[in-house]
Amino acid sequence: MSLSQTLWQANQDLAAASLNNPFVQGIGDGSLPKENFAYYVGQDAFFLEAFARAYSIAAAKAPDWESFQTFHALAEGVLQELNLHQGYAKDWNVDIKTVEPGTATRQYTDFLLSTAWSQPVGVTAVAMSPCMRLYAYLGQQLAKGDNSAHQYQDWITTYSSDEFEPLAKQLETIVDQHSVDTALTRSTYRYAMTCERDFFQAAWVL
Repeated sequence: MSLSQTLWQANQDLAAASLNNPFVQGIGDGSLPKENFAYYVGQDAFFLEAFARAYSIAAAKAPDWESFQTFHALAEGVLQELNLHQGYAKDWNVDIKTVEPGTATRQYTDFLLSTAWSQPVGVTAVAMSPCMRLYAYLGQQLAKGDNSAHQYQDWITTYSSDEFEPLAKQLETIVDQHSVDTALTRSTYRYAMTCERDFFQAAWVL
């Protein structure tokens, strides 16, 4: 089993906690209150900007041309995701430019950016991989449920799509190529997974 698979399997408790969070389940069945999703849209846009910056920092530090290209391609994917959020923001009357990050959001973005600046690309990839793999997992799991059209169907479609899964795998390939199985690697991955769980919870308990 690859390192990325080992890390993912070791954190199935946190993956399940995110999937079973009332916020995520509310997206799945369409019952999530609009104000909760509107808050999430603003916070996620703030997060994604930091995510794109972390990719760019990692690209600058990449030890080989292939990794450099991969990080830039992944950053481009985040920019496309931000465009999706701008559409959400318009639909949900959220002014992304005035969003103030909540505590959970700031803890996550500060962690990602400090890791990107201070650690080699392998550790940065480990810090970023949980977000990509978890969202692919959540999208795919929610897509197995009732497919009746509702207001959050686009979210499920995006993250369960054949286009998103390869992005998660691209980042995991960098993890496998440039990371080693150390205590730092495991704690970095788990902290990112914890941040994901807390991010969803913060959007639920407004």
